[in-house]
Amino acid sequence: MKEAVHIGRNPSMEPDLEELVGRVALGDEPAFASVYDAVVNPVLGVVRAVLRDQAQSEEVAQEVLVEVWRTAPRYRSDRGTAINWILTLAHRRAVDRVRHVEAVAARDHKAALLDHTPEYDEVTEQVEARLEREQVRRCLRTLTEIQRQAVTLAYYRGLTYRQVAESLALPLGTVKTRLRDGLIRLRDCLGVTA
Repeated sequence: MKEAVHIGRNPSMEPDLEELVGRVALGDEPAFASVYDAVVNPVLGVVRAVLRDQAQSEEVAQEVLVEVWRTAPRYRSDRGTAINWILTLAHRRAVDRVRHVEAVAARDHKAALLDHTPEYDEVTEQVEARLEREQVRRCLRTLTEIQRQAVTLAYYRGLTYRQVAESLALPLGTVKTRLRDGLIRLRDCLGVTA
């Protein structure tokens, strides 16, 4: 087994990072170990500067180094140095993590708002109730005076038939008839089907 080559100790005897990445592209594990040792701290520094969370930074740094192993064949030295390529991968991955965390937080916030949103539209409900009350008032105006009084006392004040009869000083049978006739007229006016 080859011994890993470490960058930064004796530059004259060690291959440069570009050469090591080229060997990693061919699947050279000891070269990857050398690349890892050479870039792990700078990668962690770039990631930590973006994420500001030690645990997430370590996780993202590991993801970046795995990406270096997988995508080393895509590295092109004519587009920049190997360290810049690796640090660009690190920065992009860290920014992606921030965006992901923000998206999850936004989605959770929206879900929390939906949990607190009424299951119905309150404004629509209020408008419909107001329209229905207006229609009932309009239909009540079509009743005779005694029918209107009987319906109002029975259904809006909650009086029994006997109490309505006493209140209007009418026989109980007359009140029942007026209420029945009044409710039939209201039903017809409101368009309610029996």
